Amino acid sequence: MNFSQLAVIEPVLKALTDAGYTQPTPIQEKAIPVVLKRKDLLACAQTGTGKTAGFAIPVLQLLLEDKQSGKNFRGIQVLVLTPTRELAIQVEESFRNYGKYLGFSSMTVFGGVSQVPQVEALRRGVDILIATPGRLLDLITQRIISLEHLRYFILDEADRMLDMGFIHDVRKVIKVIPRHRQTLFFSATMPKEIRQLADTILTSPESIAVDPVSSTADLIMQKVFHVEKDDKRDLLIKVIETEKIPSVLVFTRTKYGADKVAKHLLRSGISAAAIHGDKSQGARQQALNNFKEGRIRALVATDIAARGIDIDSLAYVINFEVPNIPESYVHRIGRTGRAGASGTAYSFCDREEKAYIRDIEKLIGKKIPVQQADRSRVMA
Repeated sequence: MNFSQLAVIEPVLKALTDAGYTQPTPIQEKAIPVVLKRKDLLACAQTGTGKTAGFAIPVLQLLLEDKQSGKNFRGIQVLVLTPTRELAIQVEESFRNYGKYLGFSSMTVFGGVSQVPQVEALRRGVDILIATPGRLLDLITQRIISLEHLRYFILDEADRMLDMGFIHDVRKVIKVIPRHRQTLFFSATMPKEIRQLADTILTSPESIAVDPVSSTADLIMQKVFHVEKDDKRDLLIKVIETEKIPSVLVFTRTKYGADKVAKHLLRSGISAAAIHGDKSQGARQQALNNFKEGRIRALVATDIAARGIDIDSLAYVINFEVPNIPESYVHRIGRTGRAGASGTAYSFCDREEKAYIRDIEKLIGKKIPVQQADRSRVMA
C-alpha cells in the first residue's frame, strides 16, 4: 500500500516524497482513514511506530477541507498535548514537514524557557499548537491563549502523562476546549486510569492497536550482562570500545545516575552528554542535536527525558540500569531496530536487578540471552 491509496491529497503526498516516505507504517494505514472520516480515535501504539504521521497527515488534510469549505477559520484550530518538550518540538516539526505546501502555521509552547517569544508568536496567530500541559494552562490563565475555535484535539502519549503526574492538568485543559471537536487519543499502554480518561473524552471512537507493548522487534539483538553494580561503568567503557560502537543511547533510572555515567564516559575519552528533567531546555536540545549529528558518541538519558526522541539509524541501546517497569524496557530498546534496520540492546544487570529482568522476560515472552563479561566482573 502507498499513501495515495489512503486518499492522501497531492500537496501532502509531495511533502512526504520530499521527506523520503514511500509506504505508510501499519499505524498510519489504520489511523489515517479513521481520522479522515472525522471520527474520534483511540490508538494503542508505542514510540517508533510512526504514530505522529498517523495523526498529523490526516489532520492537515481536514484543515485544508475546512478552509476550502468556507468554515469560520480563525484562532487555534488544532491542539496537540504532549508530555515532554522534546516530543512537542518533534511533533511540530512533523506538522511543518508534512504541511509545507499547505500554508498553515504551527508552533510549540512549553515550560523551562521564557514565555516571551512564545507569547509574541501566539499574538501573530497560529493554526496548530503543540503544547505541554503546564505552560499551556499558564497561558490560558493569562488569557494569552484561547481555544474557543478548536476543532481537533490530539492527546499524545497519554500513559506518559500519567507517569509524569500530568493527568490532572490534562483534565483541566479538556474543561476549556469545545465539546464539539474531533479527539484523537494515543497511548503506548492502556492501564485502567488511561482507559477511564479515554472514556470521558472520546465520542463513539474507533479503536486501533499496533505493536502491543509486549512485542519487541525481532530485528533487535538483546543481551544481558550479569555484573557487579560497582563494575558497570568499566563494563560500559569496555563494551563501547571493544565493539567499536559509533553512537549509543545509554539509559539510567535516575537523573543523578545519568550525570554520573556521562562524566565517567567523558573522563574515559568518550564524548558524551546527559539529558534529563533538571537540564535546561536549551541544554537538552543541544545535547540531542550534537548526538544526532555525530558530535558526541554517547547520549545518557532517563526514561522520561528520552520518551519521544526519534533518532534515525541508531544501532545500539545500553540499559546501564535495568528499568523496574517492564514496559519501559520495551520503549527503551525500541529506539533501535527501526524502519527495518537491525539493532542491538545490552542490559547491565546487578544482583538487585535480577527480578526486573525476570519481569521483562515474562512481558516479552522470551528469555534474554546472557552475554559473558570479563571473568573478573561476572557475578558469582
